[in-house]
Amino acid sequence: MTVQGSQRFTGRLRVPGDKSISHRALMIAAVGRRPCTIRGLSDGDDVTRTRQAVEALGARAEDRGSGEVAVAGGLAGAPGPICLGNSGTGIRLLAGLVAGYPFTTTLDGDASIRRRPMDRIIEPLSAMGASVRGSGASGTLAPLAVEGCPLQGIEYTLPVASAQVKGAVLLAGLRAEGPTTVHEPAPTRAHTEEMLATAGVTVERKDGSVTVWPGEVEPPRLIGIPGDPSQAAFWLAGACMAPGSDLTVENVYLGPARGGFIDVLARMGADITVDSDSGDIRACTSELRATRVTADELPGCIDEVPILAVAAAAAEGVTVFEGIGELRVKESDRVAAIIEMLKVLGAESEIEGEALSVAGVGRLGGGTVDSHGDHRMAMAAAIAGAAGPGSIAVEGFEATATSYPGFARDLHHVTGWSP
Repeated sequence: MTVQGSQRFTGRLRVPGDKSISHRALMIAAVGRRPCTIRGLSDGDDVTRTRQAVEALGARAEDRGSGEVAVAGGLAGAPGPICLGNSGTGIRLLAGLVAGYPFTTTLDGDASIRRRPMDRIIEPLSAMGASVRGSGASGTLAPLAVEGCPLQGIEYTLPVASAQVKGAVLLAGLRAEGPTTVHEPAPTRAHTEEMLATAGVTVERKDGSVTVWPGEVEPPRLIGIPGDPSQAAFWLAGACMAPGSDLTVENVYLGPARGGFIDVLARMGADITVDSDSGDIRACTSELRATRVTADELPGCIDEVPILAVAAAAAEGVTVFEGIGELRVKESDRVAAIIEMLKVLGAESEIEGEALSVAGVGRLGGGTVDSHGDHRMAMAAAIAGAAGPGSIAVEGFEATATSYPGFARDLHHVTGWSP
């Protein structure tokens, strides 16, 4: 797919429902005591896999039209292995969800998932009493066999800040004896604890930690899912880079640990405004300058690093992203993929330890970028192509379907570009 350059990003856009919230909404509804309706569920493949997973486990999900899905809970065990495709969030959260149920669940995924580290959930779930057997020589890779066992609440400190691991432990805590506490080295997205609290679960949040107590889950009758900030970031960064742009993304989730990319763009001089009441974010053409993204703030914008790296390439000066090691174990080795993309754009980049530096060139170059099957790399390359003066051929553009099946349609909507 080739994206022609010199486009303007204009008008108004509503991005898909937040992917992280969608996963959790389905899982919490699947163990709920009463039916609920989810409105605005993400239509990406990742979330579709999670829906299929909870249905395989015994929950019922029914499309009601207009983007609504009715879910009736009740887990009884799946008749065979469950494939989560490319979804790291899906496989890790589900491992925690089923760990306390009296059946064995096999969780698997695609080739990318089978390379991603699962020891980070195996360790705490095992400490709670669950039996989680991984594959590979290390026994820590997917597929995972999760044998449900009586669980004991624990106090666990995350070695690496991870909303997925935190969520897996908290979901397991729903069926444990006694409270379960997770301590975080840095703040991560709070969707699991937020949604559990709205579902009647006793949750206590303090600086750097969250505790849940076991109990019945009673989800609200209606769960509304706002727009995904990680998807919004691509369009807003594009509007900042492309001359003549003025774009508003509507109804974006503005909760904890998800707006880091806004702070980064603002420090770079972006003309960006946020309406905290509506969730609307407006961005206009800006003169971008370099900044430093610290390791402490990276968890709040980790999924946005590919597009922020593109913005850094279009900026003046050298931008530094610290603590980027976690990006090596995403859907692709994103550090390597970003460096490869930046070279096509004409920007020089350098790795020193856990830091990535990007020397901005202002005017983005063109060429061919391989997404390596990573949806965020595909979208970042496409936005770079539209915002720059040339064009970019994106190999593996179809990976956008993982989280954003309508990405090409929306690119046409805001720029007029046609595939």
